[in-house]
Amino acid sequence: MTTVVTPRTSTTLTQFLIEQRKRFPDASGDFNALILDVAMACKAIAKSVAYGALADMLGNHPGDGGASVNVQGETQKKLDVLSNELFIRMNEWGGHLAGMASEEMDDPYPIPEGKPRGKYLLVFDPLDGSSNIDVNVSVGSIFSVLRAPKHVAEGAELSAADFFQPGAEQAAAGYALYGPTTMLVLSVGTGVHGFTLDPVMGEFMLTHPDLKVPEDTQEFAINASNARFWEAPVKRYVDECLAGKTGPRGKDFNMRWIASMVAEAHRILMRGGVFMYPRDTKDPSKPGRLRLLYEANPIGFIMEQAGGRASTGRQAMLQVQPTSLHQRIGLVFGSKNEVERIERYHAEPVKVVNDNPLFAERSLFRD
Repeated sequence: MTTVVTPRTSTTLTQFLIEQRKRFPDASGDFNALILDVAMACKAIAKSVAYGALADMLGNHPGDGGASVNVQGETQKKLDVLSNELFIRMNEWGGHLAGMASEEMDDPYPIPEGKPRGKYLLVFDPLDGSSNIDVNVSVGSIFSVLRAPKHVAEGAELSAADFFQPGAEQAAAGYALYGPTTMLVLSVGTGVHGFTLDPVMGEFMLTHPDLKVPEDTQEFAINASNARFWEAPVKRYVDECLAGKTGPRGKDFNMRWIASMVAEAHRILMRGGVFMYPRDTKDPSKPGRLRLLYEANPIGFIMEQAGGRASTGRQAMLQVQPTSLHQRIGLVFGSKNEVERIERYHAEPVKVVNDNPLFAERSLFRD
């Protein structure tokens, strides 16, 4: 017996964007068209991810003498490269962009000669969590829309510095989640809204309007294998959570770790929690592991728009001034009260032991 699924909503992504545009009478249609082009790329990536081994989509992307490596020094999966190509192909032609930048490309991507140039910049992580592809765990795409400097929109040569804009200046940000269902979560600066891809209609339908991150939580996510490298404030916070009801927090916490930030962010958006990939002492040359422009800023924008908070642990994420295209940074985001607690711990003076702040002298469960 065939079950007929009746959509719970009739609002498409296109209709939603049109309604949002009515709030800004002077806005052109370029912005809406750009978001729809991004959505088209996400649909194409979702289809490729879904085929998996059936279309030889799993495994590493071949390079000279082995697997190819991106500018981050990370091994590229076949779907990393394909997803990057799909983002470029779907967004270079429409006349809405002055350029793009991607985690998978060394340099900014200018709009090719002969194609119209627009007033926005697009930055993206084409396939976040790709290390999980071969084990069929949820992955996703992350994107951010910036306003192009006027001289670039008018035809000047694109440079990396044109992308160096604090996260607070983003015009829009979002992510696509390729899981049991394909979802697009989007903020255009008026809250956060979730759209589910209807596989029959091929349309993103509004299913989760006005998402909010609960201010309090009993769930945290962190890679515990790095515990020996954590700074004292992070170790203190995690130890307090693990102490449960008998500790200073007076409640039990659950720990989660998917190793796919889109999936982590989505879980927190749905039910609260705090995610930590903080700065640590594992590699002193790197002030963090995540990319500021492609990951931290867009996810931070979404969290803040949903009533949560995003931080480096030391300052608000959206206030950080970028200084390089592939800049790395520590990231803490999620339920506001927990993130603010972690910031307070970082702000407290730490007594250094043996020239190493990791081994700070402090009462483990001090309030």
